[in-house]
Amino acid sequence: MHGGWCWRDVREQLIDHGHAVHTPTLTGQGDRRHLLTPDVGIEAHIADIVDLMWFEELSAVHLVLHSYAGVLAGPIAERVQGRLASIVYLGAFTTRPGECLLDVEPPETADRYRALAAELGDGWRLPTSNDFLEQWGIIDPAVVAWVAPRLTDFPLRCSTEPTRYDPTVLTKVRQVYLRHTGPPLLSLDGSYERARAAGHELHDLPCGHDTMIVAPRLTTELLERVAARSARR
Repeated sequence: MHGGWCWRDVREQLIDHGHAVHTPTLTGQGDRRHLLTPDVGIEAHIADIVDLMWFEELSAVHLVLHSYAGVLAGPIAERVQGRLASIVYLGAFTTRPGECLLDVEPPETADRYRALAAELGDGWRLPTSNDFLEQWGIIDPAVVAWVAPRLTDFPLRCSTEPTRYDPTVLTKVRQVYLRHTGPPLLSLDGSYERARAAGHELHDLPCGHDTMIVAPRLTTELLERVAARSARR
């Protein structure tokens, strides 16, 4: 439901500190909302990122994946082998091969999303609602006024389409999980536990789900720490 716009403050800080930064918008979202159709699925979003890396000739990339985008990690890593310095799961969901996003959501949440799509989204999209903002930790009226009108309906297909990739590819890439804790999002507990069990590097952020919006300075600082550690290796 977001686009590259939500990274504005973090992007500016990182660029000011000398980093090269790309904040792509996935097909059908944000400034690319005119491309939202029932056909938009996982493959379109994988291609968005893979093609960006190829056209821009990017290497040593710290791939930061927020929320839903975490499920793209395996397929992207498989297709851009050699270009990644790390994968950073920022309050992100993770899937194993053959799983979809709704498989790793709590069953009641998955049922609610399917019902919303059926009742209010023509059967194929999850409609935006201000109800999401509070659960994401966005309660400041000024921030709500900026974020709410920029949210974009989300294609249900991206939640139900399974991810396909070779899991051994991910074991070759440094993986970092950044958990938000104030408030946490209980739907992410399973993904966080998977990261912990796999031995991924773990960090906490004392803010809500949209860390780049509600805590851009803290988010920037933590991302720089991740990058600096790679540089020292």
